[in-house]
Amino acid sequence: MIRGWALVATLLAACKGRPDQPPADVDPGPVPAALAEGERTYQTRCRECHGPHGVGTTHGPPLVHPYYEPSHHADEAFRLAIRSGVRPHHWHFGPMPPISGMDDRAVSAVIGYIRWLQQQRGIV
Repeated sequence: MIRGWALVATLLAACKGRPDQPPADVDPGPVPAALAEGERTYQTRCRECHGPHGVGTTHGPPLVHPYYEPSHHADEAFRLAIRSGVRPHHWHFGPMPPISGMDDRAVSAVIGYIRWLQQQRGIV
């Protein structure tokens, strides 16, 4: 567990100084069949805070933003946020609580869907 928190601390330190501009919502188009599970899980577990296409809401930040590109927030950062929650460090939202009831397959599927959304926006 300490190793995980050390990674979170490192990621937080690397996150300083980026512009704070949430994207406008754009329909990304048809979701590839291979990402259907990730989309379904995202829509039921993540959409309320992060928006239908990952653009954020008044409750949570956009995931289709350069802050979350793989070179800045690797898949493991998403995995840790889902598993352990995360305190705010880019945005002015409250802390994200851990998301319970998601096994490793579901977490990986959601991350794959988020990365696809990012690709559709030219982020990845």
